[in-house]
Amino acid sequence: MDIFEIKQKESVSREEVAERLRLLADMLARHNDLEFDRDGMHFTVHVPDQLQLKVELEVESDKRELEIELKW
Repeated sequence: MDIFEIKQKESVSREEVAERLRLLADMLARHNDLEFDRDGMHFTVHVPDQLQLKVELEVESDKRELEIELKW
């Protein structure tokens, strides 16, 4: 059972996506935590040194999907 889950979908520019990915990458490289702010609340999640990484690309005739998943 999930204690909590944060989901967010929005339309943003390619540049904004790149900036958010860089921010996540910087947090992973420099700290042991990921930080999220949602609805006036601040969440900090500890990240261990070793993770499982899955990268999945789906190409259909009318859409593309890139999924990046980190598990620990």
